[in-house]
Amino acid sequence: MHIIDMLIYKIFRSEEWELLQTAGRTAGAPIDLADGYIHFSTASQAQETADKHFTGVEGLHVAAIETEGLGTNLKWEVSRGGAKFPHLYDQLKVDDVKWCLPLPLTQGRHKFPDPMK
Repeated sequence: MHIIDMLIYKIFRSEEWELLQTAGRTAGAPIDLADGYIHFSTASQAQETADKHFTGVEGLHVAAIETEGLGTNLKWEVSRGGAKFPHLYDQLKVDDVKWCLPLPLTQGRHKFPDPMK
């Protein structure tokens, strides 16, 4: 499954986002390195991802990435709840990021930015 010109999202801890900006590329967070690919979510999957993997974590950022620029290294694979999630079998380059915004905690839950709605 390859969807042309769609935004997918990556949640970064502050230090991961800073490292991507400094190094210009990343192989992802520790879970990405362990699994061998970078995990992403669609807009409709992002809140559940935050709730499941980042509960109570402050200082997060959410980055939007165009799928079109990732080429054939982006695979849509069945994961949580039988849904297909985007996985990148390559490094993510800072130039792939369309925008990145803070992901604040509001009443114990992460509040996603308006551009995702």
